[in-house]
Amino acid sequence: MAQIDENLIDWSIYNQTSAALGPNFVRILGYFREDGTRSVAEIEDAMRTKDAIRIVMPAHTLKGEAGQFGATRLCELAERIEFIARKSIEHREAPDEIMELIVGLRPLFEQTLALLDQASSPVVHRQTSGFGRRAAGH
Repeated sequence: MAQIDENLIDWSIYNQTSAALGPNFVRILGYFREDGTRSVAEIEDAMRTKDAIRIVMPAHTLKGEAGQFGATRLCELAERIEFIARKSIEHREAPDEIMELIVGLRPLFEQTLALLDQASSPVVHRQTSGFGRRAAGH
């Protein structure tokens, strides 16, 4: 399995959001997983039919939600997709220019979720705290 790039997340934003949401953080992260999965699928489907109009809203939604969790690379990619889709609409052109970006969207989304899940897992927090571990030499 390939190593996940830790720089996908701005950890200061992540920590601010985690602190602000408190015990609701994991639940809200679950909503991001659901909404993000839906948004990525809608973007991919719209690209198959070259429908720039149907790309804009899910890209915009993904951009905003990713930004709230500090998922800066995902946020930037969604923003770029949204911008180019809007430009395609204005120029009445097919959104062919963003095909390559959309191909990379799902893998980036999945890597980002893996990092967010790892960081928010209570099991990870217990393991790193030393709780339940035997002292060295016992």
